[in-house]
Amino acid sequence: MKKYILSLIIIAAACISARAQFSLGIKGGVNYSTIDADNLKNSSVAGYQACAFARIGGAVYLQPEVYVSSTGGEFHSNDNVFSGHVRFTNLDVPVLVGARFGPKNLNLRLMAGPVFTSILNTSESLSQNFASAYNDFGGYKGSVVDFQAGAGVDLGALTVDLRYQGGLSHVNDNDSQKQNLWALSVGFKIL
Repeated sequence: MKKYILSLIIIAAACISARAQFSLGIKGGVNYSTIDADNLKNSSVAGYQACAFARIGGAVYLQPEVYVSSTGGEFHSNDNVFSGHVRFTNLDVPVLVGARFGPKNLNLRLMAGPVFTSILNTSESLSQNFASAYNDFGGYKGSVVDFQAGAGVDLGALTVDLRYQGGLSHVNDNDSQKQNLWALSVGFKIL
């Protein structure tokens, strides 16, 4: 919670002191997430994201966002005796610092920063043979801190981003599970 409050203070200070450009927008997109776990094979699952964002600054900018996302992963033992599937519904708060290149109505962007994720809901399904390992497999944390890095392009009010999100903290310490994902989003600046 302290991280969220500190992030909001930084954002508010940037807004008050910013004399440069300011825009607000909405966006949505798809993501492909994987949860890496020790001693298990994994595969990606498709999810969604819906977001509101602000962009403050000129050539160098701050972009705080708030979005709801669906992520998760599938697991299989190395001998394919058991399998598992987990889905998360998350509230994500990335605070990205970026740089713009090009004219105002067509610019390329690079961005990176931390993302604070609060897991709102966890849905798990496990095969019968995996039920005995449930206590080691389950036990997902309520929040994690990750990082995002990516690139984007703005064409007038239209904005498109491609990002990678890497796990800095484990979503489950028992199996050293970290979540990683690729996200593609399309948005529209309304201010």
